[in-house]
Amino acid sequence: MPTDTPQPDFILVRPQMGENIGAAARAMWNFGLDRMRIVAPRDGWPNPSAVAMASGAGRLLDEAMLSADVAEAVRDATYVYATTARPREMTKPVFSPEDAMQDAARRIAEGQRVAVLFGPERAGLENADVALANAIITVPVNPEFPSLNLAQCVLLTGYEWRRATEAVAEPETRMDNTDWAAHADVEALAQHYETRMEEAGFFYPEHKAPAMRQTLRNFWSRMPLTEADTRLLHGIMRQMVRWKNRSD
Repeated sequence: MPTDTPQPDFILVRPQMGENIGAAARAMWNFGLDRMRIVAPRDGWPNPSAVAMASGAGRLLDEAMLSADVAEAVRDATYVYATTARPREMTKPVFSPEDAMQDAARRIAEGQRVAVLFGPERAGLENADVALANAIITVPVNPEFPSLNLAQCVLLTGYEWRRATEAVAEPETRMDNTDWAAHADVEALAQHYETRMEEAGFFYPEHKAPAMRQTLRNFWSRMPLTEADTRLLHGIMRQMVRWKNRSD
């Protein structure tokens, strides 16, 4: 079983090579991280090449959670960071690895469940993956060669996590007892609103609908929602629909 040490989940999204998964596991364990999740690995799972490369960190591979897609992998998270080297046309907070892990340490100390997404080796995370995240982690790399190896990115983030947790500053406002909404709760809320807005003809014209939906998803992911917030927002939409039906 993973250790009880408070820490983020590191999620490898559609990794392509078993060797990189094993190297990522080794990098995680170097810094005391052992909560690995793997989304749709290209070469299937388990992968002998990953085990060979893990070199002492094979336990992380044995205990890794396997998910079919990103939404499933982050469903119990309350705050998600997406690592990317490319600029994205999305309105989200952008952190350096150092600042992101300091922010993550504060959130975890408050009782939140945090996850970090790492994209596949060839092209990184897709926009649809990043849209599910609350914030972006980007590294100031050489613009002529911005690509980081998967395990290198995991190593860099794990190092900053270790630094951040050696001395975590107290947040200005603590919300230790807050019941933060899990990603699955926010996803259900987003689906509820998208369905009703579709019925109301909001996504028009049709050729702009995909971009409008992505903008709406980014809107929800930027909001720090509690469980009570999601219940309230569900109730608001249900009442608006009832009012419209009565008016009709």
